[in-house]
Amino acid sequence: MTAHDRLVCFAHGKESGPWGIKIAYLAELARKRGFEVISPDYSHTHDPRARVAQLLQLAPQAATLVLAGSSMGGYVSAMACAALQPRALFLVAPALYFPGFDEEPAAIPALTAVVHGWHDEIVPVERAIRFARRHRAALHVLDSAHTLNDQLPALGLLFEDLLQRAVQAP
Repeated sequence: MTAHDRLVCFAHGKESGPWGIKIAYLAELARKRGFEVISPDYSHTHDPRARVAQLLQLAPQAATLVLAGSSMGGYVSAMACAALQPRALFLVAPALYFPGFDEEPAAIPALTAVVHGWHDEIVPVERAIRFARRHRAALHVLDSAHTLNDQLPALGLLFEDLLQRAVQAP
């Protein structure tokens, strides 16, 4: 893959696709801020480690690389940080610490934001709290369920803030 100046690489959730509601919304905001956007299709497998391997094989590169993932895509993005060294990480209801894929992500960037719903019925909010505490990440817990699709404006504000800070970081 060729290197870009600014690139956001999205990772979708287990049951969704590469251009679902959240990713399409956030991708448009990223483009308006001068970022190129990619969103690989992981729907051929429900194996989170296979999805991480696919992302690592893609090897996205940019002067300002931002990884963003939702649900299982949050796991994928977090686990890829050690190899890809992104400038920033944006996680939405990340599916972390599940039996069978519960390892602790490494090399999480200082510029990391986690957004989770208080009423998440798929990934307990305590997992986002655990991750944020461990990695000193910004944590935003909203009055929502797992998809957070009813919180797009709030997600957008948090994402744009992260992108702005990623561009300004040395």
